Amino acid sequence: MPAVSVRQAVLSDLEVLTPLFDGYRQFYGRAPDLRAAESFLRARFSHGESVVFVACAENVPVGFTQLYPSFSSVSLARTFILNDLFVVASQRRTGVASELLRAAVGYARALGAVRVTLNTDVQNAAAQATYEARGWTRDREFFVYHFDPQSCSTT
Repeated sequence: MPAVSVRQAVLSDLEVLTPLFDGYRQFYGRAPDLRAAESFLRARFSHGESVVFVACAENVPVGFTQLYPSFSSVSLARTFILNDLFVVASQRRTGVASELLRAAVGYARALGAVRVTLNTDVQNAAAQATYEARGWTRDREFFVYHFDPQSCSTT
């Protein structure tokens, strides 16, 4: 098994991140769209809206994770949302996801964050097992609600 290296991505990594990001979207049932994936990532980089880590095995990009900054009003502290984590199929179960999680948590810890939160599909048992094996705990205190302002009315 080749060694995995993880580093914070920069704008010049966009070319290698775009197919990974598009693969992630396809994993969740979206149609391939490299141009839209690249545009979305470029905007996050350009506006400093997220932090991306890229994992490489033998200098080949094999996964990424993306953190979005947030805050807890109750805790009066910084938090992060780990919104995306993806590993190419050939590299799953090799420790890549664990290294990406380690990098994300290390980054959050270094900035004094009190929490890193993630969501995953309720049917993605493999991801759930990975998270739980690494000390992540499923929330049993709060429900999550969503509202689509584009298609729903509050009246």
